[in-house]
Order: sequence, then C-alpha cells, then structure tokens
Amino acid sequence: MDWMNKLERKFGKYAIPNLMYYIIILYAVGFVLDIFAPSFYMQYLSLNAYAILHGQVWRLITFIIQPPSSSIWFMIFTLYLYYMIGRELEYAWGTFRFNLYFFTGVLFHIIAAMLMYFVLKVSLPVGTYYLNMSLFFAYAALYPNHQFLLFGILPIKVKYLAWIDGAYFGYTILQAFLPAYGGNVLGGWFYQANALAAFVSLLNFLIFYLSSRNMRRFSPKEVKRRHTYHKEVNEGIRNQEQYADGAKHRCAVCGRTELDDATLEFRYCSKCNGNYEYCQDHLFTHEHIK
Repeated sequence: MDWMNKLERKFGKYAIPNLMYYIIILYAVGFVLDIFAPSFYMQYLSLNAYAILHGQVWRLITFIIQPPSSSIWFMIFTLYLYYMIGRELEYAWGTFRFNLYFFTGVLFHIIAAMLMYFVLKVSLPVGTYYLNMSLFFAYAALYPNHQFLLFGILPIKVKYLAWIDGAYFGYTILQAFLPAYGGNVLGGWFYQANALAAFVSLLNFLIFYLSSRNMRRFSPKEVKRRHTYHKEVNEGIRNQEQYADGAKHRCAVCGRTELDDATLEFRYCSKCNGNYEYCQDHLFTHEHIK
C-alpha cells in the first residue's frame, strides 16, 4: 500500500468527502431525465467512444448519471443501498481511498469503451451497472458476515451474495466467447460490451484488494477502534504524551516515532497493563505487559 500512501499524501487534499452522496444525486437526476426525455441520455450523455472522439468530451463525465433502474420503487431501494455501501467504504478506507477506487473504476470503463471502438470497430455505450457492483464486492470483502434481508424476509450474509454476483460476472464475461452470444454479429457486440464492462469492474476490485496487503486495518472492528481513538484524542479524553524530541507517538519495543518514518502507524494495546503504544511492526508481535 506504499503507492497509495504516497498518492494520498500528494493528492489527498483533492478528495471529495461524502462522494457517494453526490453520486446518488447524479443518479436521481438521471432518473428524472429518463422519465421526461428517455432518449436524451443515449443521444448526448452516454459513454460513446465515437462521439467522444468527435468532440463530445463531456460524455467522459456525464455517463455516470445513468440511473440503475427505471422503476421508482427499485430506484429508491437501490439508491439507499448504494449510499449505505459508499458511506461504509469511505468510513473504512478514508475519503481519498474511496475516491481513488470509484474514479479508477470510471477510468477503466472509459478505457474499455475506447478499446471496444478501436479493436472491435464498434461504439456501444458502456453503462455503470458493473461499476456499482464493484462497490458491492469491496463492501463484501470488508463486511463478509453482515446480513441483508433478501426480499425483506430472508436473512443472508453479504459474502454469499458476493459469490452469486461473482458467478454472474463470470457468466457475463463468458458469454462474449460463446458462439450463441458473442458469435452473433449484432448481438455479439452487445454481449462483448457487457463482458468488457464486467471485466474492468472486476479488475478494479482485484487490483485494489490485492494491493491492500494489510486488510486487517480496514476490518470493522479495527475501523471502529481507530475512530474511537481519534475521537478520544480530539476531545482530550486520552492524555497523549509529548516527548522531548517533539514526537507524539513512540513504539514501546523499537522506540521509533512518526519523526523517523511518516508512514508508520501506532496503536495502543488493549491487552497491556498501561498506556503502551506500538508501531505497526510490533503491535501484534510484542509481549504483553501485565
């Protein structure tokens, strides 16, 4: 995650707080637009590589407003679900990492549309359905045992829904290579476009997940503990020691501080008798002080 830390230190100030709130507003605008002008999105706003290369560059952004459903009731449910997932991911990862994940998915969709145009010689709109589903994969990776009520009645853990969605993604990608689907001249383009959108969304999740080597720090328990700690510090509940050299954190094992390495993270151990603080390398390996 060193590269993410470097990016966050350099570009973190540009991250958009509560990003999913604004995305939900865009979806709502897209839904209203779809009611009053059903063809306007496809004609002027969708991710169409041919139109983009001929001057309609606003499509690189406006394609995001495609609503996830044309049904008002399903739309309300979906927007609430997306907002909840986005809020939890931003809470767990931080504003910058959530922004990076979402906009990397957007970039991959743009690349997919361009590849389809230059390689397959077709220009079909690439929608946002799989982009949103990649958010669900990330949520399932962080909260696998969280339960949803399927159809409002049947409780089911998120990890099982993620496996079902993963199988759906796999089948969508496979369709592009099946003669009955991808082999058809006109229909094949449609399935190839869906397959490419599913692939880049899945790729975005895998890259982000595999590059996050220390996923323990994003677990719900650790996130809650970290936020509680920062709250106590800000409220003055925890009396934080100020060392002579100006450091605020010092590992009780190796003695390193944040002045030695700005990327070091420090935590207090709840099992030690006293306020002993440890760096990330010794938090789980030190001998507890009784």
